[in-house]
Amino acid sequence: MSERESMEYDVVIVGGGPAGLSCAIRLKQLAADNNRDIGVCVLEKGAEIGAHILSGAVMDPIALNELIPDWKEKGAPLNTPVSEDRFLFLTEKGARGTPNWLLPACFHNKGNYIVRLGDVTRWLGEQAESLGVDIFPGFAAAEVLYTEDGAVAGVATGDMGVARDGTHTPHYQPGMELRARYTIFAEGARGHLGRQLIARYRLDEGRNPQSYAIGLKELWEVDPAQSHPGLVMHTAGWPLDSDTYGGSFLYHLNDNLVMVGLVVGLDYANPWLSPFEEFQRYKTHPAIRTTFQGGKRIAYGARALTAGGLLSLPKMTFPGGALVGCEAGTLNASRIKGSHAAIKTGSLAAEAAFEALAAERSHDELTAYTSAFETSWLHDELYKSRNFKQWFKKGRTIGTVMTFVEQALFKGKAPWTLRHNKPDHASLQPAAECPRIDYPKPDGKLTFDRLSSVFISNTNHEEDQPVHLTLKDASVPVKVNLAQYGGPETRYCPAGVYEFVKDETGSDCLQINAQNCVHCKTCDIKDPTQNIVWIAPQGGEGPVYNGM
Repeated sequence: MSERESMEYDVVIVGGGPAGLSCAIRLKQLAADNNRDIGVCVLEKGAEIGAHILSGAVMDPIALNELIPDWKEKGAPLNTPVSEDRFLFLTEKGARGTPNWLLPACFHNKGNYIVRLGDVTRWLGEQAESLGVDIFPGFAAAEVLYTEDGAVAGVATGDMGVARDGTHTPHYQPGMELRARYTIFAEGARGHLGRQLIARYRLDEGRNPQSYAIGLKELWEVDPAQSHPGLVMHTAGWPLDSDTYGGSFLYHLNDNLVMVGLVVGLDYANPWLSPFEEFQRYKTHPAIRTTFQGGKRIAYGARALTAGGLLSLPKMTFPGGALVGCEAGTLNASRIKGSHAAIKTGSLAAEAAFEALAAERSHDELTAYTSAFETSWLHDELYKSRNFKQWFKKGRTIGTVMTFVEQALFKGKAPWTLRHNKPDHASLQPAAECPRIDYPKPDGKLTFDRLSSVFISNTNHEEDQPVHLTLKDASVPVKVNLAQYGGPETRYCPAGVYEFVKDETGSDCLQINAQNCVHCKTCDIKDPTQNIVWIAPQGGEGPVYNGM
């Protein structure tokens, strides 16, 4: 075995998304303001900055205004201000609009921008590099390093050039240790190292279980007659039933581009439900399909997102580091926004880390980060919507009514707080107790299959490497998932990774097509027995999204 090389930094940041890059930028800004020289690096598992970024996205610039006040002059790609909000309740054939005066403030987007978040992230990467941040794309953090006292001391990247059977290929390179006085984790929703840290330090003790959703998205080039730059449209209702949390978005960018997506809560009960097919079906609605007639689909992707809000936030600090952005779960589901929260938490963690570095501290707990978050506008915003997901767990009607009551009437200051204790994976009911759902075949023009969708996500994995979708017990998929739940992994995966096939004896077995994986993490979240564990593959692999 080759000995791993090691590099030393003051701060190592795991994840090159908005949270991680904002943390790096703020650290370097503070260093410059105080005439200090600090070493900061960002590890990004994607092949390039922005490659794995996928979001709606309507962006509130409030945190960016604080971090980089002259972002317009610096060319930040926020080019499409929101000009109109629409909200529709859909039935199978009809649509009912909601007057804007009836919409709670959380659904108003005046002053916000429709963005391609991957492009914004690339721009943030350029700002970070210009300040002297070391950015290493294509390197996946695979292991957390600890001090003898149990504090986080950095991370190690994964070995490269390992064959599926565990042997070393001629291209083998051992991983590298990146050690730091503080390590900030910004992997996004359900980060695989963040999950380990939450368990090790019991950071979620006393909190609601985190609640997740899967977001599926396509980017279309539409007929100019169907283009309305600045239009933001959301829908609730069909194709999802009244007990399933979710809704759609349809955002009009400049240049005849339209982003369309469906979000489905991963606390759904019916194992026959397929979020991917529900998304394809959604586009056939009479109020939706006209947007895409004469258009062309040019990109596809999927990603899990955190939706539990303030009551599901884990403790965000531990000895030697912190969780920021969607790693912690700071997305505001009621506003359908998370990038502003990612930028803000990254900035707050940077300020706490810089204060500690200036005091010559190392590997202790950044309690100033927690204190700053609790007195921030972001905490106030999340507090106002703290019950949002809890109400929707009681069904769409109750969720809609109570969101209006809390947001419009109580202005986010309702005198009650709701709790829940059931994780998403425990919500599935046995297949025999649920109605089957028959989905129409795709037409290849408006609706599509999984494999053609994965193809335009530019997803690639080296085939001869250890499978990064691991099973704790290889017998469970057939004995439990297939027998009791009808094999739900074949439906909740948006990329065709999981298939039940017959082996040479005619027995059922689970085939894992890991090369299709778009890194959405849905399997890690929704698997009813928590038998599937997602780990990072070799760095640089997975999707390469084009400004999604």
